[in-house]
Amino acid sequence: MTARRPRLAITLGDPRGIGAEIVAKALATPLAADLTFIGADDQVAGLPGAGVPLGPWRQGSGARPEDRPRVARAGQLAGHAVQRAVALALAGEVDAIVTAPVEKHALHVAGFRFPGHTEWLAHLAGDVDVAMMLAAGALRVVLVTTHVALRDVPALLTTDRIVRTGRVVERGLREWFGIAAPRLALCALNPHAGEQGLFGDEEGRVMLPAAKILGAAGPLPADTVFVRALRGEFDAVLAPYHDVGMTAIKVAAFGQGVNITLGLPFPRTSPDHGTAFDIAGQGVADAGSMREALELAVRLAAARL
Repeated sequence: MTARRPRLAITLGDPRGIGAEIVAKALATPLAADLTFIGADDQVAGLPGAGVPLGPWRQGSGARPEDRPRVARAGQLAGHAVQRAVALALAGEVDAIVTAPVEKHALHVAGFRFPGHTEWLAHLAGDVDVAMMLAAGALRVVLVTTHVALRDVPALLTTDRIVRTGRVVERGLREWFGIAAPRLALCALNPHAGEQGLFGDEEGRVMLPAAKILGAAGPLPADTVFVRALRGEFDAVLAPYHDVGMTAIKVAAFGQGVNITLGLPFPRTSPDHGTAFDIAGQGVADAGSMREALELAVRLAAARL
């Protein structure tokens, strides 16, 4: 029996941004999947697949971009698209979802008060444990803390949190990526991994116990662990906070990275960049990361099928 084609739901993101543009460009080369596009009426129009139009956007678009009603409308459309995509995935009507960039401020103004896609998707899927992974070639980076102020990271970085994140990553690497025995590394929080307590004690007090429970290497200094991962020594690096992990992946492969939410009952991917309001509507947006996100979603969905 021939397996059916994977089915993807693609949310088109903030209608003020580049979401619809990069999706259209990314699909200039056909994708081996059945596609459902979810977004504002004008975003969905003309894309090569089934459409779920959620209402008009362009009416009243002459208002200043920062006008609160306009921001709220953008957030409403982007938020409802995510909710619809998750509902389709949970109902088994699609096999994976791909999300175009949204603006967190607009989502908050519209009433969707989550720090980001990752936390929101975890809630919509039943408050499951998830992990935010960025992948580019051989480099996979997972954020232990995500969208929080840097001053809050040390208090949030507990042994339990690291272990729970690591378990989600191990399961995702086994079940979605086919890695039978995942090799994890834990990136240190402080310079030189704390230099035996000289620059901070989190490495010995919090991170080393977690690494031992997980069987992970580390904690290893941030200035070397990602290089070692790029050389193939580890299958994923657990990064203690947002920017140390995001910077590593974007320096290594900006425009080609993919954001993956591990731990959901369905694969979710997205490009590694934001809404790019400054170039929206100019036709110059790079669709490389969106293409990578679409292709990875197809591979992950096909593996599950």
